Amino acid sequence: MARIIKVDNAILKRRERKEQKRLVNIRAKRRYILIVCEGEKTEPNYFKALKENLPKGVLEVCEFRIVGTGHNTSSLVRKAMNLRTEWEEETRRTIDKLWVVFDKDSFTPASFNAAVNACIANRPVVDCAWSNEAFELWYLLHFHYYNTGISRADYQEMIENNFRDKGLAGYTYQKNSIEMYALLKEHGDQKAAIRNAKRLERTYAGRQDYANHNPCTLVHKLVEELENLKIKQDE
Repeated sequence: MARIIKVDNAILKRRERKEQKRLVNIRAKRRYILIVCEGEKTEPNYFKALKENLPKGVLEVCEFRIVGTGHNTSSLVRKAMNLRTEWEEETRRTIDKLWVVFDKDSFTPASFNAAVNACIANRPVVDCAWSNEAFELWYLLHFHYYNTGISRADYQEMIENNFRDKGLAGYTYQKNSIEMYALLKEHGDQKAAIRNAKRLERTYAGRQDYANHNPCTLVHKLVEELENLKIKQDE
């Protein structure tokens, strides 16, 4: 019969106190990040997958809420602000960062510019990861740099061609796919996408006519912020 080793109660209590202290410290350091998306599935699915890819340590100290609203006018920003307030009342904690994710194609130029400016006015607590014309531009930048205007009608074929060039014969793009993050991670290059997005952003430096920045996306800013959480945890 195996020998049963008894652990002294004092040792058990010390371990319990250390664990409780660790949990208290985690709660004290916990950051709350709210990501509110115009789309109900495409963008939320991507960011949920990215979140799940972060190290466990990051998820212990960061609380994420990712919401797809279906709002596609300047009311999106107001809705995002309301969701932030609701979450703060629910948790009795300050939301550290609110990100608003939206595309140009669903907005009039005036509404799009107003939505961007509303986010800028509330920085650094609020920021926006907008795309012109559509979020799919972020996918394309994982493969190549594009600096000519792209219509929504062209995105599907271009995404399909890029994946097929990577060996996925017969690949068909599904807009609300839950697999896009994983596919891009395996067959695309996120670092290249960030470089390409920054390069596009620089071409419009100093201009505030955001509705005319086509193509352009600031999704890289949100992705980098989340990736930096990973780097800090690794350190």
